[in-house]
Amino acid sequence: MGLFSRKPKLPPANRPPLAADERVLAWAAAGNGEGDGVVVASNLGLWLPGRGHRLGWHDILKAVWSGRELTVTPAEPVAERDSYALVVDGPAETYLLLDPGELPHQVRARVTRSVAYTEHHRVPGGAARVAARRVAGRDGLTWTVRLDPGTPADDDTLLTETDRLVAVACAATAPAD
Repeated sequence: MGLFSRKPKLPPANRPPLAADERVLAWAAAGNGEGDGVVVASNLGLWLPGRGHRLGWHDILKAVWSGRELTVTPAEPVAERDSYALVVDGPAETYLLLDPGELPHQVRARVTRSVAYTEHHRVPGGAARVAARRVAGRDGLTWTVRLDPGTPADDDTLLTETDRLVAVACAATAPAD
């Protein structure tokens, strides 16, 4: 593409069902071995082929760009606690992007921007990451605890410790009056 050329607009047939306050930031034709589709980054999240809903930027645990493939690992909730969600890595989804344009940059910037706080801790039975994320279109932070692979989600000692870790992190990040 030349210096002043722009990627054509997203064809209407490939446009996801955007919310009234949602706008397309970047898109790319994609393949994941199960048929072709379009990956669309909006101000509110990421639309992936084969999904009928958007992944909020705060719901993406990891996004990796290899130079040809975008791999997205979504959060998979395993328990709702009083002030946070306990999550594990969902199945990673990989998409071949032959003409990625600005999509990888937008994904990286938006996922990174959503993280307000993150700290990794040893917990009973393994390890976990406490994170506070900004949710596009909402005030305040959403807290999650992502369990490392192999860390049991159903251990009462672990849940007591993650409750404590989130309470400490919330207190440390609360605005001063």
